[in-house]
Amino acid sequence: MIALAGLIHLPRTFILIFSIVLIFGHNLLDNTHFEGNYLWAILHEESTFKYSDTFRLYVAYPVIPWIAVMSLGYCFGVLYDRSFDAGKQKKILNIIGFSSIALFFILRGINIYGNPTKWIQYDTFSQTLISFLNPAKYPPSLLYLLMTLGPALVFLANAEHLKGRLVNFFSTFGRVPFFYYILHLYLIHILAMAAAQLTGFGWQKMILPDWIGYIPELRGYGFSLWIVYLVWVVVILSLYPLCKKFDRYKFSHKEKWWLSYL
Repeated sequence: MIALAGLIHLPRTFILIFSIVLIFGHNLLDNTHFEGNYLWAILHEESTFKYSDTFRLYVAYPVIPWIAVMSLGYCFGVLYDRSFDAGKQKKILNIIGFSSIALFFILRGINIYGNPTKWIQYDTFSQTLISFLNPAKYPPSLLYLLMTLGPALVFLANAEHLKGRLVNFFSTFGRVPFFYYILHLYLIHILAMAAAQLTGFGWQKMILPDWIGYIPELRGYGFSLWIVYLVWVVVILSLYPLCKKFDRYKFSHKEKWWLSYL
């Protein structure tokens, strides 16, 4: 957002070109490495810096591609101007969205550019499919962005006029995203502590000193995929009343500027 605060003073055409160049070109930097370099880690390469056995700095979100995604979103804002033709808006979003999806399959199929690692042909179809649909997120590769932003744009193009209780349900989370994000982290961790206690590992083990996969005492902890989805649904339903209440509070107290950050 700091970068976007400066970019918005430039011509919109420049911002659009800048965004596209970064999104399509940043994977050219995948083979450029500077071991132990903080600046390069922040810009483009996921890295972990170990200071002691109990303290590490993990850079998970290098900023180069994310800056481009944010500035591209800023450019799309013009499509939602009241003076912009609704039919033209829908057409543009559909064209860009479906083109992005098609380009994802083309580039992924060629398996040459767009992701730090190539997909692998395994003995089973399911393993191959997972490999094919598993592009890098840290930082987000070109293929990851095509695979995620493409369907999102198609959804935006065709869902704007949907109404009803289900739409209102999901819109509530969309109006208080950061509020939900913070709450769900704590709720999920509390549930994980309870699950660890009930399965014999002990809730204390979930006061994590490191990544959970690196803790020998938690080997074997976990559940099948259907239970993970069940927990996901439970978390969303559990937090909905709080999010709805906060959404109403936020809407009725527009004079409180700090609420906009939640």
